[in-house]
Amino acid sequence: MARNPGNPGNDDPLTPVTIAVGQEDLLLDRAVQQVVAAARAADSDTDVRDLTSDQLQPGTLAELTSPSLFAERKVVVVRGAQDLSADSVKDVKAYLGSPVEEITLVLLHAGGAKGKGLLDAARKAGAREVACPKMTKPADRLSFVRGEFRTLGRSATPEACQALVDSIGSDLRELASAVSQLVADVEGTIDDAVVGRYYTGRAEASSFTVADRAVEGRPAEALEALRWSLATGVAPVMITSALAQGVRSIGKLSAARGGRPADLARELGMPPWKIDRVRQQMRGWTPEGVATALAAVAAADAGVKGGGDDPAYALERAVVAVARAKGRR
Repeated sequence: MARNPGNPGNDDPLTPVTIAVGQEDLLLDRAVQQVVAAARAADSDTDVRDLTSDQLQPGTLAELTSPSLFAERKVVVVRGAQDLSADSVKDVKAYLGSPVEEITLVLLHAGGAKGKGLLDAARKAGAREVACPKMTKPADRLSFVRGEFRTLGRSATPEACQALVDSIGSDLRELASAVSQLVADVEGTIDDAVVGRYYTGRAEASSFTVADRAVEGRPAEALEALRWSLATGVAPVMITSALAQGVRSIGKLSAARGGRPADLARELGMPPWKIDRVRQQMRGWTPEGVATALAAVAAADAGVKGGGDDPAYALERAVVAVARAKGRR
């Protein structure tokens, strides 16, 4: 959980107001769960009210936060706070100035320009802030998986974490569930062989598996992985992205000066373990081959984004072209 940049010492879930900012549903839900768990630890009879923005009508917040005869602890959650009506925003801003004891208000806000005035007012009032950004980059999801293992007190190799991300994809709920399952079922350090045993079907359907087989010059296996990917619902654009990333990594490492994986990792913006993997994959690649492969991927990318009639055919052509480009002079 990230602390409020404007109030760095405030990480108490029972702070009168918490704002969870971002669009990652799992992290937003966890922010709510943390507050509710803390409130119920303090008072097992805590009343939780979970509202959408359209359910918080003008006057609703005043009703929910009015003094109780029994002085019960309460958590009021407002989802989609950026979509609140102007009158409801006025109510919330007024409440921020004089929050009620024993009540914790949790505002879930997508961030961005919409509803920014409410977000600024909450920050100015000293609200505790939890960052819940959408994890669009593979590196972010890899960090998330590592954090999940650490939180559960278990050790996993870098290769295992990467294999899990490659196999499961971008859904954080599924990634968190997979980590929990591995931790519950496996003793000792979790490695990529364990991940492979549990998620081999998913791994075959991974866009990164398609890319790995292609840049390794294995067209038949790349096509098999591609068909698995498409059959299990992997978006074609994710496959072209993985292909582009795989070819670019080879080009970047080929052009880099020699050195230790850690030094190259800093220079190229790759984790050290990936340097070792790309070094193995780049054998036989030439600058001409990289250029040919990138052109094939660009053509496929245009095809899957509406420039062609058959995205699957465009991907098949690209996969074969990338695999055959290895060793081209």
